[in-house]
Amino acid sequence: MTDKQGQEQEQVQASPSGVWATAVGVAKVRARETAREDALFRDPLAQAFATAGGLWPSSPPLPDDEPARRRRSAVAFSIVIRTKFLDDLLRQAADSGIRQVVLLGAGMDSRAFRMEWPEGTRMFEVDTSAPLDFKASVLRQERAVARCERIPVAVDLREDWPAALAAAGHDLTVPTVWIAEGLLIYLPEDAVDLLLARIGAQSVPGSRMGLTLGSRGVIERFGADAAPGSAASMWVSEMPDNPVGWLAEHGWDADSRTLRECAAAYGRPIDTPPQREERPGGLISAVRR
Repeated sequence: MTDKQGQEQEQVQASPSGVWATAVGVAKVRARETAREDALFRDPLAQAFATAGGLWPSSPPLPDDEPARRRRSAVAFSIVIRTKFLDDLLRQAADSGIRQVVLLGAGMDSRAFRMEWPEGTRMFEVDTSAPLDFKASVLRQERAVARCERIPVAVDLREDWPAALAAAGHDLTVPTVWIAEGLLIYLPEDAVDLLLARIGAQSVPGSRMGLTLGSRGVIERFGADAAPGSAASMWVSEMPDNPVGWLAEHGWDADSRTLRECAAAYGRPIDTPPQREERPGGLISAVRR
């Protein structure tokens, strides 16, 4: 078998499927953002992930599919803004002295490779084996070199992932910054509460957390008529009416921002007026009490 045949076989064996395949779609969005002159971030690996997943290059939407195009555009915009939001949160955590990062449902996240990290930083990427194996094959092909100590942890978040994380070397005695990006919307409410409880049990005071939550009404607006197998068709939970109070009950002092607020701050204002009264936002930063 030639090297090329071996690479092709490896890629086919690791083809995206199920919920985690949406991570490749996120990579496609990040690749497009990276190509902009005014990009809010640069992700040099995003195009490689999207290509390996069969999403790059992509065909333009059909002319008569305008509503679907608008929905895709809105979702893509939210991915760009949340990526910038969490990049900033991670930099602030690093500046505060935190050297332990946990990405829950890491998908095709490449922050270990594309961001600058202080010496001694350890990043745990928690996800199931399928996306981690797919990701590893692309990283090998790209000869990517992490800028911090990167530790993949293959475990299903519905199982005892704290034990797997501890076995991988997570230190409960020092602060951690936790990231759950584009994850909670795929979990039912009881699973979200369990996830928060488990994070809290492993977080000393001063630990930080970044979350993205589905805004109120997003499932009705985007998921009701979503195509089967699409990301929106798998959304099941939205943020609480009072996310700050909800996180306070879990032991976190939180700040909540709307997509509109963050987009304006980043120089990408949303020009259209809100369709309904603005509610607390789904971009969350929090500090453990």
